[in-house]
Parts: sequence; C-alpha cells; structure tokens
Amino acid sequence: MELWYTEKQTESYGITAKIKETYVNEQTDFQQLAMIETEEFGTMLVLDGMVMTTDKDEFVYHEMVAHPALNTHPNPEQVLVVGGGDGGVIREILKHPKVKRAVLVDIDGKVIEYSKKYLPNIASGLDDARVEVHVNDGFMHIHDHKNVYDVIMVDSTEPVGPAANLFTRGFYQGIYEALKEDGLFVAQTDNPWFKADLITSVNRDVKEVFPIVRVFWANVPTYPSGLWTFTMGSKKYDPLQVDETAIPERETKYYTPRLHKAAFVLPKFVEDLVK
Repeated sequence: MELWYTEKQTESYGITAKIKETYVNEQTDFQQLAMIETEEFGTMLVLDGMVMTTDKDEFVYHEMVAHPALNTHPNPEQVLVVGGGDGGVIREILKHPKVKRAVLVDIDGKVIEYSKKYLPNIASGLDDARVEVHVNDGFMHIHDHKNVYDVIMVDSTEPVGPAANLFTRGFYQGIYEALKEDGLFVAQTDNPWFKADLITSVNRDVKEVFPIVRVFWANVPTYPSGLWTFTMGSKKYDPLQVDETAIPERETKYYTPRLHKAAFVLPKFVEDLVK
C-alpha cells in the first residue's frame, strides 16, 4: 500500500509526497507536529499541516534567512533567531566568525527535540558554545530585550497559530527597539502567488518602523508556489550598498556573493506589491 502526504496550500491546490515512514505525529502544547520520511525530499518537518523544512531543499531557505542579513551588517556580534527550532538558521549563522552569540527562541521545545533526533544535519549547530537556546515566546523575548541585538531573524511558520503575532506592526516596533542603533532584521514573508496581500501589508508595516526596507526572494520547491519572499528592515545599512567583492566565500549551496544583490531584483508582479 502506498502512503502519501498532501499539504493543502490553498483550498483548491496542494503538493503531495510519497511517504516511506512516519517517525512522529504528535499534538504538542502549541501545534500538530509530524516528522515523516519521504521518497523525494527525505525527512520532512510538518507543523499544523504545513511543510517547514526537508532534508533536500532546506539549505535554500536557511541560507537566505541568514547570509544576506549577516553580510549587510558590518559587525553582527549579537544575533537573535525567533522561531527556527529546527536549527537551520543557527547553523548558517555560525559560519560567520564575527558572531559572538546566537540566541534561539522557539515557543515549542518539541520542535527542537525532534529536529535534533530526526534532522541532525539541520540541527547540528544547536549545541555550539556560541548558541543559547530558549524555549519561550519570541514576542515576549523581543519585548524584554531592548537595544541588545545587531541582527534579528524571524524564522516563523505562516501567520497562523502561535506565529500570528509575528506578522504585526507591534512586533516590528518591538524588533526595532530590541536592535542596537545600527541593527537590522529579516523575516520570511511568504509567497506572492497565494499571499500577495500579506506581503503588501508586511511591507507597509515595516516601512512605518524602519527607514530602509528591502524585499528579496528565493526558490524553495516545498513551500507554497516555490517562490518565497523575505523582508529586511534596517536602521542604517542597505543590502543594496554592500560591496559584493568584499563578501567572503562560505560553505553554501544556494547563496553566493554574486547572488546577494541579484536576490533583491524582484519580478514585476512582486515589485508592484511593495511599491
């Protein structure tokens, strides 16, 4: 008998993958969590019926959350990741020697626990000496830490359930206050095919808080539509002013110094969403 997992990305569209094995299918205190082994994408983390990451394509998302921001800020010593309990963004952050401390705050400790067990290549940096892991509400952590961080990265699920507060103007204001005077942040901001209104509203809200706002994109095949956007808000540094020739080559599979500025060149229909 064949078993298939289907994510309904809209009410009338989805993606499906053939399952080899189910490792975990559990209702945590916050969400439905599944770890499944798929034929095409390897181990897959699913939260509330949405694919969060897979062995095969995780590097795209995690590299693009981390490297554009860390190569824009000239001295990112103190870095916060909100969400991201799988550890992929932390792994990429640790490739930057200027980072002295990387703090991970995820509300659901089960994501961290099962990622270490079933996604060890992604969670490989969580026990590093430079990393602090807190099982807590990222919204409240931001509120309680003023003027602390150089870079903040919001690696959240889509804006449902425990992540809903992470797509509000109040949250972006809190991020502004938690950043140092030259700090910047980046957040995943979903896809323009099915969530165009979300991208527009987030861009508007971030522009009300930060003087420099840039949207960039990447191709993540297991995410809705495959075309995924990220939004950067910065107090001082513009990612488009970065000298690409000064960006060191790191061990990456998607992001490169040549791609840094290219990722900010948006398709016309996406550009129209953030004018």
